[in-house]
Amino acid sequence: MAERESRRVVLGKIAGLFGVKGWMKLLSWTEPREKIVQYRPWLLELGGEWREWRVAEGRSHGKGVIARLESVTARDQAAALVGAAIAVRREQLPATRPGEYYWADLVGLEVRLADGRLLGSVKNLLATGANDVLVVQGERERLIPFVRGRVIKEVDLDAQVICVDWDADF
Repeated sequence: MAERESRRVVLGKIAGLFGVKGWMKLLSWTEPREKIVQYRPWLLELGGEWREWRVAEGRSHGKGVIARLESVTARDQAAALVGAAIAVRREQLPATRPGEYYWADLVGLEVRLADGRLLGSVKNLLATGANDVLVVQGERERLIPFVRGRVIKEVDLDAQVICVDWDADF
């Protein structure tokens, strides 16, 4: 489990510029959206490499979020960061309650039927209006609703397995 906890979890990305003093517009996947600026430090991916950055300040702005990083005080400095993914270390996230999971904890887990047959592994998750959906990649791609009790029978993070009640032909 320690290896999974030390992973990076992407929370958003730098989407554009705001003003001339180094502020940037953010695309945030946190709930609520402005919570992204409370996580410190950030890890930014630039040119395929991750580098640690300190958030100087940030806030909601209209329907979005803006932030400024320490040592970024001019528009051209901020422009070099546009498009960068924003991540934090997994251990920076609050602990989950029993039965709750971060999507990042589910990605990569094996998905098995109750009889032990392997359907594949979780490639991604999708948010829908009704429930989240596991995107499972095996011999083919399957979309499996994340409905606890009815479809999702067990999530075992230690064994890295999700047990499902699902038609293997579907």
